Amino acid sequence: MKKINNARRPGVSFALTAKRIKRYFNYNIKPYAKEYLLEIIKTIGPIVFIVLVMHFSFLKLPREILFRFLLGTLMVVVGLNMFLKGIKIGLIPVGEMIGSELPKKGSVALMLAIGFVLGLSVTIAEPDVRVLAAQVDFVSNGGIDKNILILAIGIGIGLFLLISILRIIKNIPLIYFLFAGYITILVLSFFTPQKFVPISFDSGGVTTGPLTVPFIMAFGIGISSVLGGRSNLSDSFGLIGIASIGPVITVMILGVIYG
Repeated sequence: MKKINNARRPGVSFALTAKRIKRYFNYNIKPYAKEYLLEIIKTIGPIVFIVLVMHFSFLKLPREILFRFLLGTLMVVVGLNMFLKGIKIGLIPVGEMIGSELPKKGSVALMLAIGFVLGLSVTIAEPDVRVLAAQVDFVSNGGIDKNILILAIGIGIGLFLLISILRIIKNIPLIYFLFAGYITILVLSFFTPQKFVPISFDSGGVTTGPLTVPFIMAFGIGISSVLGGRSNLSDSFGLIGIASIGPVITVMILGVIYG
């Protein structure tokens, strides 16, 4: 009898593919998913508990609002679990790999240019930044365009990530950059319209979100691991401190232009 090649049978091929996917899920995703799920529940649990206590004691939320709150909480737990897992298996390794490969090219200009583009891109994708921009656009009735605000924040992160890379290359102490940055903020605050000052500081805060921080830290660790004689601990962790100053300054400048 003629032997049938299983590779040409669609049913067998589909079954083998499904088995591989299931094996990959059980060994690579399921353990981490459970770990993150428990961590997220611990984080969100107190908020849910407080809201429910307030509801049953004195607040008495409408049924529709309460249902939407519980449904939204469930969506946050599931979505954030997948989000954090995606960052761990995708963004962090890529950020570290890019950071470790750039110094090998021997071009400081290329390293700075890519650092700026990466800082700008990851900030534009940061969920916290988009939430802030949407709220500012809503409260100001469109007076402060959300897309312009997002771009200003992204440029701030990109420029100061570039400065952070220079600090690693030149081995300059972190305190000099922090001092110069906050002095600049202090001076700009006297010329910035008052409505922009709190927005500026909030812009610096939202950039320390769950997408920007892991990527920039991994990027810094990759760079400092290649440049000999440098300390991974002081160099890579200094990037966040410097980069978060950038959006405060650029949004203040935006305020001066708007004003």
